[in-house]
Amino acid sequence: MSVIETIIDIPAEHEKNVCGQFDSYLKKIERTLHVTMIGRDGALKIIGPEQMVQKAKSVFNNLIELSKRGNAITEQNVDYALSLSFSENDSQILEIDKDIICRTIAGRPVKPKTLGQKQYVDQIRKKMVVFGIGPAGTGKTYLAMAMAIQAFKNGEVSRIILTRPAIEAGEKLGFLPGDLQSKIDPYLRPLYDALYQIMGAESYLHNAEKGLIEVAPLAYMRGRTLDNAYIILDEAQNTTPAQMKMFLTRIGFGSKVIVTGDQTQKDLPAGAVSGLDMAIRILKRIDDIGFCHLTSSDVVRHPLVQKIVQAYDDYESKKKPAERKTKSIGGRKARYDD
Repeated sequence: MSVIETIIDIPAEHEKNVCGQFDSYLKKIERTLHVTMIGRDGALKIIGPEQMVQKAKSVFNNLIELSKRGNAITEQNVDYALSLSFSENDSQILEIDKDIICRTIAGRPVKPKTLGQKQYVDQIRKKMVVFGIGPAGTGKTYLAMAMAIQAFKNGEVSRIILTRPAIEAGEKLGFLPGDLQSKIDPYLRPLYDALYQIMGAESYLHNAEKGLIEVAPLAYMRGRTLDNAYIILDEAQNTTPAQMKMFLTRIGFGSKVIVTGDQTQKDLPAGAVSGLDMAIRILKRIDDIGFCHLTSSDVVRHPLVQKIVQAYDDYESKKKPAERKTKSIGGRKARYDD
């Protein structure tokens, strides 16, 4: 295999952004692609096997282009650009970056960062009901909130309704102090956090007083018909089948529904069936309902979160065959005893 070298010019104003602190991004590219990268005087020399050099060049050019568009390059950007370099979609990271949904109150653009997130956003635009299923950190709730707020600002819907089941995460909290709103607020805090970041606290409170934005536990949805609204059900893996059916039958004319959940993080009692799991099986053949399955590669939190999610996925995949084998042996033993 022939060893070649190539040189890329780095604009001085983008050098720190794309190389990382102490050249940490360059070192990550070197380790992953087995090339040598030497940055000096506004130029980057890449040395290594021809195929790997071309991949490294493509990754670095994509990072420079992202930086020119005003992005602060993160380790997640580098990791994702590297993963795409091993497929035929290495330039897709630039296409994804063009899709700006809205801006936060601080002016930061909210946009998909992976192909999975882009497909999720596209499904939301096209379908009346969308299920966003995936592990923690994949942006399921945040992107759904951004789409809802933008639709509300554009006058596409007259109100936003955000809901989630009020269930403890594996703990018994007992009686919480305060009035009813104080008791349910801790369960809904993640939704408030996203609202404040994208819309701003003052704007949210103003619209909430008018009843145009509602954050409520799932139990409050029974008996209602929700017309011309953007409705988001978060943490849907903690619903029962009856609750999920109740929620989905609230949909009125001109409404859009997004259901988000992580099938690996259920807080239901042992042995209880998740309404999300059942809905996926029952509704998967209905054309107007979209399903987007995000994976660990779509995690956009700290890179360590991606590694944690992947480690749990690997553990579960190894555990299932062992469980099936144990059940099979147990079944045969029972028949022998008979």
